[in-house]
Amino acid sequence: MNLFSRLDSLVFLTYFVVVAGYGLWVYRRKKSGAGSSASHDYFLAEGSLSWWAIGASLIASNISAEQFIGMSGSGFRIGMAIAVYELMAAATLVIVAVFFMPVYLKNHIYTMPQFLEQRYGKKVATTMAFFWLGLYVVVNLTSILYLGALAIGSIAGLGVLPCMLFLAIFAAVITLGGMKVIGYTDVIQVTCLVIGGLVTTWIALELVAKIGGGNGALHGATTLFQSARDHFDMVLPRTNPNYIDLPGLSTLIGGMWIVNLNYWGCNQYITQRALGADLPTARKGLLFAAFLKLLMPVIIVLPGIAAFALDKSGVLGDAMRPGGELNPDRAYPTLLALLPSGLKGIAFAALTAAVVASLAGKANSIATIFTLDIYKKRFNKDASEQKMVWIGRVTVVMALVLAVLIAPLLGIDKKGGFQYIQEYTGFVSPGILAMFLLGFFWKKTNSAAAMFATIGGLVLSIVLKFLPLMINLSFLAPLGFAVDNGHGMHEIPFLDRMFIVFWIVVAGMILISKMGARDKAVLTLHVDRKLFHVDGAFAFGSAVVCLLVAAIYGVWW
Repeated sequence: MNLFSRLDSLVFLTYFVVVAGYGLWVYRRKKSGAGSSASHDYFLAEGSLSWWAIGASLIASNISAEQFIGMSGSGFRIGMAIAVYELMAAATLVIVAVFFMPVYLKNHIYTMPQFLEQRYGKKVATTMAFFWLGLYVVVNLTSILYLGALAIGSIAGLGVLPCMLFLAIFAAVITLGGMKVIGYTDVIQVTCLVIGGLVTTWIALELVAKIGGGNGALHGATTLFQSARDHFDMVLPRTNPNYIDLPGLSTLIGGMWIVNLNYWGCNQYITQRALGADLPTARKGLLFAAFLKLLMPVIIVLPGIAAFALDKSGVLGDAMRPGGELNPDRAYPTLLALLPSGLKGIAFAALTAAVVASLAGKANSIATIFTLDIYKKRFNKDASEQKMVWIGRVTVVMALVLAVLIAPLLGIDKKGGFQYIQEYTGFVSPGILAMFLLGFFWKKTNSAAAMFATIGGLVLSIVLKFLPLMINLSFLAPLGFAVDNGHGMHEIPFLDRMFIVFWIVVAGMILISKMGARDKAVLTLHVDRKLFHVDGAFAFGSAVVCLLVAAIYGVWW
């Protein structure tokens, strides 16, 4: 890897100073203003985020090293089909804006455990609060930090530990200022992310153009399509060796909906950006994020496919094979190393922006859940506003310290970053989504059913994951429920497994609720049809997003 030039260092230093300086300015301006609640201002920005800040913060918190490194690596290995995560997310954000956000805001929900307590009682809420804290720290925060450090270290020529410390400290500085600082600095982060990402894609396509003896990014796009035609299948056929990762139509009508609805609708890390706003502002922010999502395949997946074409032509040499073994997750860092001086600094800033924004958002969500749902309710009910903000800041620091300590022990890079997160969150996503959806729309759902969703969904996912070790599932292959994993066994594809578990959990929850007593807690949750009314402008924007997603699949399928 080529080290930074002085120009690259200057570009990156400028980015660092601008973000830190702007964050400090927002923080001081916030302190000088009046606020009704110090804790709600710290954790939720007290409704002060505009729609464009909410949308930008959603994307900044979502796009991180697992996308730039992991999803780009999946683009190298699988192709454009992996973009289904981004395209379906755009449609999912519309659904969350219409059906989820009104329920949260009408009932003054600030955290996901608070919703569960109001709907199902303290036992379910406390169980899930501890569960989410563990998941966010051990899976999400550590993977973001470690993968980001690996990528940045490989480009800048630094070790993993120094990079992790730099990222953790940078994120802590932003996070300690609260959600308002995070939200508005995320606007700069997303600007860097989009500009730097598009620059990287443009240069990558220009490099591809030279394979065919041409020049320019447009010629490169044509050459790329011709040289890697199989990498532009949007829905994989069963004959594709990667079918087990993206099982055909299940990506459009099956388990992908479970992944996205759980992530975008039931995730403190994501919904927190909009929970402090009024409904029209929150909906505009989610819609803006949906439009930004449509750009992500170009910024993230296309460079991975370009790296595949460059590697196939021999341009990249052994850069994709450290130690002699092909590693698709090297695709994006390898491309960045090929960028000219100056542009490398921009792309490096974009990658750093994505990692730092995600770390800050995740750390703030961890602090919010611990402070409001555990410390305040279980340990110190009379805690002052200043005390809760102090506890939140201590929690941020402790979470990042834990992530630095345990990240190198998890072998995240060996599993593949994107797959690592999907695998472990996928064990619980079906149960959580079932718990929330029935909690929203079926008043008879009780706390026993919710506890079944929490535990039963996890157990069912584990059983179906490891079932091939006990039973030969090849008899299910003709029915489309099992796929050869390339190691002599037939497995149920990841997305299909989530879809099956979700519907089993829903059936179990309905049965348990009908047999048991109705909870009194449900009476405090307000849900009616009037909540879901949308204005004409939002309806038009939502239709445009959904039609664009449909058009992409209609053209490329």
